[in-house]
Amino acid sequence: MRQKRRIAITGIGMVTPVGNDTRTTWANLRAGNSGLGAIRYFDASGFPVRIGAEVKDFELPAALAHSKHIKFAARSHRFAFAAAEEALTDAGIRPESDNAHRWGFSVGAGMMAVSYPELENVHAFAATEDGDLKTDGFIDPRYSGDPVSFCRTQTNAGLGLLTQQFGIRGYATAVHTACASGGQALGTALKVMRRGQADFMLAGGFDSMLNPLGLSSFCLLGALSTDNDNPTKASRPFDLTRNGFVLGEGAAFLVLEEWSAARKRGAKIYAELAGDGNSCSSYRITDSPPDGDGPIQAIQQALTDAGATVADLDYINAHGTSTQMNDRSECAAMRAVLGDHVERVAVSSTKSCMGHLIAAAGAVEAGVCALAIRDGIAPVNANHDNPDPDCKVNIVRGQSRPGKVRVALSNSLGFGGSNSSLVFRNPDEVKL
Repeated sequence: MRQKRRIAITGIGMVTPVGNDTRTTWANLRAGNSGLGAIRYFDASGFPVRIGAEVKDFELPAALAHSKHIKFAARSHRFAFAAAEEALTDAGIRPESDNAHRWGFSVGAGMMAVSYPELENVHAFAATEDGDLKTDGFIDPRYSGDPVSFCRTQTNAGLGLLTQQFGIRGYATAVHTACASGGQALGTALKVMRRGQADFMLAGGFDSMLNPLGLSSFCLLGALSTDNDNPTKASRPFDLTRNGFVLGEGAAFLVLEEWSAARKRGAKIYAELAGDGNSCSSYRITDSPPDGDGPIQAIQQALTDAGATVADLDYINAHGTSTQMNDRSECAAMRAVLGDHVERVAVSSTKSCMGHLIAAAGAVEAGVCALAIRDGIAPVNANHDNPDPDCKVNIVRGQSRPGKVRVALSNSLGFGGSNSSLVFRNPDEVKL
């Protein structure tokens, strides 16, 4: 049987609530520093939830700031531009005229976002005193709505801008499966490269639902923590007292290359992207099944795809949103798949420090797994003070835990039942 093409991770770029680049993000995650606080980007005083995990003091790199594509970019697209540029620079390779058609792009992208000024403008011209929509207001000559706004918020808008900016001319796709988007985009990139459709891939995700529409939607679902007076402790994955997740924003991209080509050019290799698994729980629109059925399938598929066993696994970056049902379901899945080995695998959710980045979450957490492998350390699961008997797994508590990571697993479990699991292998463990 023909051996699967091995895929190397040679570049990482991040923009997150705990750092505007990979180095800063990783240092803060290792230290357990929080990026959560009061929402500053818009006036959230009228919402029951007034905290979030915002990207702070962000400025586009000088090389990108004057790009003709930036004027069409939404907030999350700007994060994506910076993260993608960092990943390509880190890898020391980028699309050129002679190979651009062999570069592919796979991105997890978020839902529509509407800024506060846009909402205010709509309200001023198209809302009645009773709060109903008055569509005639949109054709009022004084209405100054942005005609490009709707286009800017489409799932594939960032895909188009980024492929133009970086000159990618090969395979391109935007994945939107809620919280599983970033993970599934990376899994798609892995399959594309194994099929031989691309020799290089820029893969990752971006999102920002920290806007009035996004915040109000999650408030109505009752999914967010209401610990407004103690934001740094609000995200408590797997803790008995957890009461919801903290909404975040950001972006991350990985550069993927065929293994032997990366070795030949002397590239540094963080890890092998070794396995991909996907399933759909079809249980509830907002919950995973209590027995972990869908996540179980995704984890098993990813390990099998990677040719790895549970005994090889040293670290799991859990989806770990800090909601009651999700954390319980994911732990049930980990116990079911790992069996007795569950006590020997370090588990943490870095959402405890940087909140839930929705479509970007799986991409950032994939990068975290690659860095955990490189540095031999499992990042801490912050704010875990009260163990939950229904979440009995080997949580990294108190501080980050050193130790060689041979194989790492990243889970991303989305609303609607989409489940993604990715497996990463230490370069020292790759047998050609």
